[in-house]
Amino acid sequence: MSGRKSKAVADAGSSAASVPQLIATLGGLGNVPLVPGTVGSLVGAALCLPVLRVGWPLHLAITITLTAVAVVASRRAAEEMGQADPPRVIIDEFVGMWIAVLALPAQWYDLAAVFLLFRVFDVVKPAPIPRLERLPWGLGIVADDVAAGLLARVTWWLLKANFDFL
Repeated sequence: MSGRKSKAVADAGSSAASVPQLIATLGGLGNVPLVPGTVGSLVGAALCLPVLRVGWPLHLAITITLTAVAVVASRRAAEEMGQADPPRVIIDEFVGMWIAVLALPAQWYDLAAVFLLFRVFDVVKPAPIPRLERLPWGLGIVADDVAAGLLARVTWWLLKANFDFL
């Protein structure tokens, strides 16, 4: 009888998402049927707003920590899901947005512009971003979004530096 009980407990536990999956899908938000990457980016943009007010050094430290967590959680979740880069894993977009808004003024206008740039670069993946997806472990899942975030931030900085109307 104890054998049956433990099997039932094991079966019940297998249907629930693991901790890495919960982290990698941002608590299940990655299960949104359409545009899960955009959902991850929106959550990242919303949750970074308070951090923008405390200064870029703390923002950078938190972002580095989140990136490390994203790499580990993404790798483990991808292994559990049996896919190289599951669409449900959206912590990479979350981290990409935190990089895109690094040292950004805490203004809605700037946040919206960087969000749009990040989404474009994340979807289009200009060279050499696609090569980063081939990195091993969870690095490949996260690195292309880190690059898209950096590209979005630099692009917005260059646009604002060269066009007074922005």
